[in-house]
Amino acid sequence: MSEESAKKEANNQEMVLVESRWQRTLDVLSVIGPPLTVATALLVYFGWARTDAQAKSMGLDVSLFGYTVQDFILRSIQSLFRPLAWLALVGLLWLMADRGVDKLLADQRLRPAIRRTATALLVLGFLFAAVMWVLTISQPERILLYVPYMIAGGLLLGAWGMSLRRRAAAGSGRSLTVTPRALERSFIFVLVTLLLFWGTSDYAQALGRGAAVEYQERSQLLPTAVVYSKERLAVTAPNVHEETAGTAAEPLYRYTGLRLLVVSGGRIFLLNDGWTLKEGRVVVLRDDSSVRVEYGNPSAE
Repeated sequence: MSEESAKKEANNQEMVLVESRWQRTLDVLSVIGPPLTVATALLVYFGWARTDAQAKSMGLDVSLFGYTVQDFILRSIQSLFRPLAWLALVGLLWLMADRGVDKLLADQRLRPAIRRTATALLVLGFLFAAVMWVLTISQPERILLYVPYMIAGGLLLGAWGMSLRRRAAAGSGRSLTVTPRALERSFIFVLVTLLLFWGTSDYAQALGRGAAVEYQERSQLLPTAVVYSKERLAVTAPNVHEETAGTAAEPLYRYTGLRLLVVSGGRIFLLNDGWTLKEGRVVVLRDDSSVRVEYGNPSAE
């Protein structure tokens, strides 16, 4: 076979391999759904998880706010930014390290040392993941933040060690009996995906609880709200004062000592001055013509 024919044959085999990989990717996408649909569903879920944790910390239910899909997506950005940034950074560092090892594998003299190192990475990675998993299931009542990420990292480190061990053994005359690669990679992919989902959900909920605590510590920075109503609202929240601003013929009630939390779902959510998680109240009013609300800049006080 001539050199030109060999090159054509190699190119054809490479094209077949690429087409096969794309076909497997399309098969996976056909099962789990289009990427845009999956990404939207994840954004909505993490936004809901963050908002639900915040609402529960404040003694409320997330359904009271009447948030839309767009609201949940916007609230999920903060939950995903840091995890995605770290994931991209770690992935870049791993890619650089893997390419560096590829260059070292070209030297046959270094293969035994790389194989021993890879075996150590395999054992340490999987052992670390197992220890973190035992730590998690032994304390089911506690939320151990970042532990799912650590378990995923241990699995990936062990899987990389396994891959390096095989690559170092290739061409050295040693054969390794292994589980079929596709099945093995599928298991690792599913486990790591679930762990990342779990860890990001915990992180989103932690952000929500932190937001509730922040309202307690910095409620004085929320916009002030003065409510006017022709009917007596009988607001009994602490530090809220009721005043009569009308006449006997046309009564008008004025309520001060309130702070704006959010306007959503046709309702106005207000906190009382000095709001706390333990003793504070959330005042909910209909956002219609039955009340008039004046908002002010807290820094003007």
